[in-house]
Parts: sequence; C-alpha cells; structure tokens
Amino acid sequence: MSNILRIQARFSDVDMMGHVNNAIYLNYFETARMHFLSNELGTKWDWENKGIVLRKNEIEYLEPVFLTDMIDVEVRPETIGNTSFVLSYVLRVGDKIKCKGESLLVCFDYTAKTSVQVYPEFRKAFERFIK
Repeated sequence: MSNILRIQARFSDVDMMGHVNNAIYLNYFETARMHFLSNELGTKWDWENKGIVLRKNEIEYLEPVFLTDMIDVEVRPETIGNTSFVLSYVLRVGDKIKCKGESLLVCFDYTAKTSVQVYPEFRKAFERFIK
C-alpha cells in the first residue's frame, strides 16, 4: 500500500500568477489523506459511524507549483493521542520538496456529536509509520 499519491495540477488550481493557488494545497492534502486512509483501512470504512473531524492545518510553502507539474503527496502519521492524531504531508515535484504540512484530526462520533478514543484500527495501521 502506498502512502504517496500522484496528482496532476488542474487549470482551475492555478491563479493569475501562473502557479497553484495557496488554498489549493489543502485540497491536495485532503485528497492524499483520504487515499492514504482508504489504503490503510479499506474502502468499506464506515465514516458515518467512525468519523474524523479536522481540527487544524499547517502549511509551509517552499516553492511554487505550476500547471504542468506532476505532484506527489506523501502522507505519514506522526503522532497518535487519546482522541486525535497528526498526519504530515510532503508535496514534491520530482525530487524537489515544494510544500510541507500537517493536519490534526480528531476521531468523532457523529451521532453523539463528541470526540471518541482513536479507533483501534487507526492505531494499528499508523503505528508502523511512527518512529
């Protein structure tokens, strides 16, 4: 299972400066995150009953990405807490790092509308990535 997703920049991602707009990187992170979670948990995960909510995003822009660039986004679990976990992202074009980021995600029961303990399946899947 791969924790790297290749994404082609779309025309609608590019701003008047000719590079990918800063807000679009969050879309790339989200797409890569869901690809990673589907690979690790399977495509039949019940997101309605075992959900997550995004609490915080951080992005460090290093160099611009352009329309013709093929983008690789690597996702990696960094930490696992009681009810939350952190995923990191490295966005590359070729072997050049263009952007880095992190997301803090909270495991969430949508019925009870409250955070819950990190799901055992998440913990098991993520532990092999954490040093």
